[in-house]
Amino acid sequence: MSRFSLFSPFRSCHHGSRQTGFTLVELVIVIVVTGILAAVVAVFLNYPVRSYLQSSQRAQLSEAADGAMRRMARDVRLALPNSLRILDSAGNVGSCAAATTCYIEFIMTSGGGRYRSAGDGSTAGNFLGFTTGAGSTFDVLGPMPANPAMAVGDYIVVYNLGPGYAPANAYDCSSSCNRAKISSISGNAVTLLSNPFASQSPAMQSPGARFQVIPATDLAVTFSCPTGTAGNITRYAAYGLLASQPAPPSGGSQGLLANGNATCSVDYAATDGTGRNGLLSLTLTLSGTGGSSGESVSLFQQIHVNNAP
Repeated sequence: MSRFSLFSPFRSCHHGSRQTGFTLVELVIVIVVTGILAAVVAVFLNYPVRSYLQSSQRAQLSEAADGAMRRMARDVRLALPNSLRILDSAGNVGSCAAATTCYIEFIMTSGGGRYRSAGDGSTAGNFLGFTTGAGSTFDVLGPMPANPAMAVGDYIVVYNLGPGYAPANAYDCSSSCNRAKISSISGNAVTLLSNPFASQSPAMQSPGARFQVIPATDLAVTFSCPTGTAGNITRYAAYGLLASQPAPPSGGSQGLLANGNATCSVDYAATDGTGRNGLLSLTLTLSGTGGSSGESVSLFQQIHVNNAP
């Protein structure tokens, strides 16, 4: 009987295939380590990212507030002398109480010039007359108003003293008036639709023979701004020239300068004893909404108002 050795070369052996991969324990460890690293990175990045977002939001608010303030300041500087008036939604005249909407109204001008007057030494030409029967055509002395140019449909105003000083009040032409509509222009000769200056009582000539031009595209302009709960800053224009200040105006055109997140503080006073200069002080606060919640910017500006007629 023959015997086989365990190490016989004739012994048959079966070797199974080797499998590679992650075990469940290794996968869990990777997930835990990744989570720890992510948390550490988030802690270090949170402050700079948040600071960047806040800076970006403040920059956007500053840009919006600056744009609104610049527009208001630019328009107010073009106000017809003695035409700026202030009213709030509670009926206070000349000031704006807290928790109201403040309305700043003025008559917009686009330029001005000098008219030919009997007192300037002229011996010929078309004079702007302030006596009964005077004609409706006058000469502009020197260059014509430009940028923008005076146009048919615009108004000229002479010696405006404002409300309470009829007939030198461009807002109110119910009885007599100091503004006239332009019907035609030929060179330096301007023809008016009618001559209201000839029927003034008393006659209110400009000592310097000066006139201002009111563009028909704007006429009176109003800015409205809340003084309490944040709201819109709105620009109203081309709604007409009204004896009583509207609050708010109706008709014409409207444009938003700041949408839903603005408050204002307004103060207006004469800066000298003559009343020929005024100072409008504006504080505009713009607060963040939505993604910029919690951020706000405040701008303050003082605007010189020329009231020399």
